Amino acid sequence: MLLEKIRALPDKPGIYQYFDEDGKLLYIGKAKSLKKRVKSYFRFNPFRPADNLSPRIYKMISEAKDLNYIVVDNENDALILENSLIKQLKPKYNILLRDDKTYPYIYVNLDEKFPRLEITRKVVKGKNIRYFGPFSSGAGAILKTIYEEIPLVQSKSCLKGKKACLYHQIGRCLAPCEGKITSTEYKKYVDKAIKLIHNKDEILNILYKKMTKYAQNLQFEEAAEIRDRIKSIESAEIYSKVDLAKLEDLDIFVVEIFNKKAVVIRIFVREGKVVASSNSIINSQTIPEPGEIYTRAILEFYSTETPFTSNKILVGEDFEEREWLSQVLTQKFGKKISIITPTTAERKNLIKLAKLNALEVIKNSKENTVLEEIKSLFNLQNIPYKIEIFDTSHMQGEATVGAMVVWENGKFKKEDYRHYHLEGKDEYSQMRELLTRRAISFEKNPPPELWLIDGGKAQLRLAKEIINSTGANVDVLAISKEKIDSKAHRAKGAAKDKIYYFDGDEVLKLELSVNDKRLQFLQMLRDEAHRFAIEFHRKTKRKKDTQIDLLKVKGIGKAKMTKLLNYFGTFENIKNASFEELKSVLNEKDAKAIQDFFKEEK
Repeated sequence: MLLEKIRALPDKPGIYQYFDEDGKLLYIGKAKSLKKRVKSYFRFNPFRPADNLSPRIYKMISEAKDLNYIVVDNENDALILENSLIKQLKPKYNILLRDDKTYPYIYVNLDEKFPRLEITRKVVKGKNIRYFGPFSSGAGAILKTIYEEIPLVQSKSCLKGKKACLYHQIGRCLAPCEGKITSTEYKKYVDKAIKLIHNKDEILNILYKKMTKYAQNLQFEEAAEIRDRIKSIESAEIYSKVDLAKLEDLDIFVVEIFNKKAVVIRIFVREGKVVASSNSIINSQTIPEPGEIYTRAILEFYSTETPFTSNKILVGEDFEEREWLSQVLTQKFGKKISIITPTTAERKNLIKLAKLNALEVIKNSKENTVLEEIKSLFNLQNIPYKIEIFDTSHMQGEATVGAMVVWENGKFKKEDYRHYHLEGKDEYSQMRELLTRRAISFEKNPPPELWLIDGGKAQLRLAKEIINSTGANVDVLAISKEKIDSKAHRAKGAAKDKIYYFDGDEVLKLELSVNDKRLQFLQMLRDEAHRFAIEFHRKTKRKKDTQIDLLKVKGIGKAKMTKLLNYFGTFENIKNASFEELKSVLNEKDAKAIQDFFKEEK
C-alpha cells in the first residue's frame, strides 16, 4: 500500500503525511517535488528506509505504513501549509514551537502634525510609520521614561481638547493644542526621543539618578517603581560590548541542541548595537535537527502582522530550507529578505555570544523526571511537556461553566487559562461541549501532549473520541475523585483517586499509593482546574443572582423567570432574545420591561 502510493506521487510541490499501522499521524513534511522528496526516504530493492537518514527520521520511516499528500500551487505555499498543519495536528516526529507570542515595537507616525511614540505588536496602517524594536521586555519602561524626559504630546486625547492641560502646567507638554509650538519646532523633540529609544545607557543613567534621588528623599515606593523599570530594560538584552563597525540592522537566530532539548536564541541588532534578545527551550520527544528548528523558529517569529525592521537574518549555521525560507519571507513582506551565515569577525562574535547564552539557558533549566515516569506508567505516545486540564462546575444546573488550565515548563501558565459558559444539562454533555470547543481552536492554539480530564471512564472515552475527530496526537488521562470526603482526605495527603488510561482501545484503571509523586502531581493539576472552575462559577452565579434580583424590580418575579428559563434555557439567551420572542413567552409589557432592563445594564 505504501509502496504503491510512493510510486504514484506527482512531480509537484506539496506536503506529505506519514501514518503508522494504527492510522496515527507520524510526520508532516513539505516538498518542492513530492515524488523526489518522498522517494529519498527509501531504498527500493528491497523496500526499506534509506541508510543516510538521521536516527530520528529513520525511526519514523520504520514505523510508517501509510502516506497521504496535498498538492499546492508553489513551494512557498507548501512551507506555509506544512507549518500550519504541524501546529494544528502535532505529529509525533515533528518539532512544535510553542513560543508564538508577538514582541512589542515602539513606533511613530511621521505623517502626523504632532506625532507621538506608541507601542504596537502589529503593522500599523500608514505610509510614513517608523518602527523600533522588537523588544523582548522593557518597551513600556523605555517609553514611559522618554515621555517623562521629553515634552511630547502625552496622550491622543490632548490634541482634541484644544486647551492646555495639567501636563503643560508641570512642564511635560508644550501645548501644541493651543498653538504654543509649531510642528517644525516639535519635530526636534521627536528626533530627540527617537535618538533616545536605542540609547539604553543614557536611559538607564537617567533612571539610576531618579532612583537615587527618590531614595534620598525617603520616597521608597517611587524608588521601587524606577528600580523595576531598570530591571525590565536591562533584562531585554544579552550583555554585550559587541559594537559592529557598520550601522546595520540584523536579526540573529541561533539553535543549539542538548540531547532532546533545543535552545533558540534571538538577538536583535539595531544601528550596529545589540538592543534586545530572547530565548526559548524546545522539548522534543526525540533528538531534534537544527534545520527544522531554524525553519520553525523563523517562520513562527515573523507572522504576517509583524513589523519587519531588518532585511537581514543571520543564522548560526546553514540549513536546507534557508533559501526557500528567504523566498517565503520576501514574498510575505514585499521586500528582499536575506537569510545568511556569518562571514565577518563581528558577525561571528554575535553567533559565538548567542551560543554561550544557549549553554547558560540549558544549565539553568530544571529537569522534571515525573513527566517521563508518567509517560512510561500510562504508556503515553509522548512525554507530556504541556498538559491541559479540564473541569466543569454548576449548582443544580445553574451558572454552568467549564475551565481549562495549562501546565508547561514546570509551572502553571496562567495567561493561557480559559473559562467557558456551557449550555449542557448534565456533566457528560457539559464536558463534551467544553472539550469540543477547545479542540476546534487547535488551528489557532496548538494542542498539548496531554489532556487530563476530571472524570472517569465515560469522560475518558469522550475525550479520546473528540481528539480522534481532529486527527491530532494528544494523549488522554482521567482522574476520578474518591467518593468519600475527598477534599478533606486530599488535604491530609490520603486521597485514593483513580487514574483511567488507554491501553490500545481498552480502558484501564490504576490506583497509586497516596504518597506516589506521580499521583500527587496529577492531583495538583486537577485541583488547580477545580479551583479555577469553582472561582468562575461563583462569579457567574453572583452576577446572575444580581441580575435576577434587579429584574424583580421590573416586575419579573420567580414564576415568570422560571417560565423564561424553561423556554430559553439560559439567562444569556433571555438577554439576547428579540422583543417578539419575549412577548410570545410572557406579554408585551414584560417584554418591554426586560429589554429596558438590559439596555440600562449595558
